[in-house]
Amino acid sequence: MSLAENILSVYWPPAIVVIITLLLGWLAHWIAKRSQRGTSGILYQLSNWLLASFAVVTIVVLLPLSGETRGQVLSLLGVVLTAILALAATTFVTNMIAGVMLQASQPFRPGDYVRVNDQFGRVTKSSLFHTQIQTEWRDLTNLPNLMLINNPVTVMHRDGTIIHAEISIGYDVTYLRVEELLLKAGADAGLREPFVLVHELLDHAVVYRVCGFLPEMNHLLSSRSNLRKKVLEQMHGNGVEIVSPSFMNQRALNPEEKVIPPTPVLYDADKPMEASKAPEDMIFDKAEEAASIEELKIKQEETHAELKKMRSKLKTIDDDDAPALQHKIELLEKRQAWYDKLVEQQKNAD
Repeated sequence: MSLAENILSVYWPPAIVVIITLLLGWLAHWIAKRSQRGTSGILYQLSNWLLASFAVVTIVVLLPLSGETRGQVLSLLGVVLTAILALAATTFVTNMIAGVMLQASQPFRPGDYVRVNDQFGRVTKSSLFHTQIQTEWRDLTNLPNLMLINNPVTVMHRDGTIIHAEISIGYDVTYLRVEELLLKAGADAGLREPFVLVHELLDHAVVYRVCGFLPEMNHLLSSRSNLRKKVLEQMHGNGVEIVSPSFMNQRALNPEEKVIPPTPVLYDADKPMEASKAPEDMIFDKAEEAASIEELKIKQEETHAELKKMRSKLKTIDDDDAPALQHKIELLEKRQAWYDKLVEQQKNAD
């Protein structure tokens, strides 16, 4: 037997293992790209880790080593793996377990507004070890999954939330007057069913909180800002100071002089408010894209389930009703193909 044949006979089994591992890795990647969660899904990441570990052990077993040497190599791999797990027990393993828990419970989806401690933003993606959010400064922040498990996570409802603005007014203005103006401000800001709370009685002022239901979550930051603007308009426009008796300035003021703009915005007809582009379109661009993909996938699954139900029903109905049902099935098939195309385009764009 020649040297080349001898080398081939010895090393072709490990080579085949490497080739099969690469093919399985490519197949897993191909399947993951067409799944709902893509390559960020937990099953894809776990399968890659297990596949690589299995390939390494198999190659060691197939290499032309003596039994003693093979045992030493496998023991060394076991010691290395144990050391890695021990050293990373507080980070790697715990974050992985936390990621599994989050994937199982799914407390939030891409596009949701979340708040964890002092971190606030919209979710862009979730992986096995961390969750990525886009903050109100448009930056991307990776939050360890362990942090999300160990701390309360506030998820704002997709169908709307309550927003509020606080204001302190002196005791010389009755709460009935303040409540009246704040309710007008809430209505002008486009909030549903606004209400006012006397939040706190301080030694120098009363703290009021105007609240209301915001049905549209895409422009959360703009809506909060707009509510505060409307509060300023109503207070200043109706002669109410937003200062407490302890208000101080570095220059002497006439006690009768009110700290209000000369021309309140409410009555400044010469300078109408111009509609501006919502800042959320730029701030949360990546999160909005992730939310759009998530919504497309949900609609894709709903259409698929409805189509499956219609096809099953077609087998049991009378022949007279079959044409109408078949027409509905054709429309659903076109819709399904359209959703499939959009989801594929979004994945390719990533």
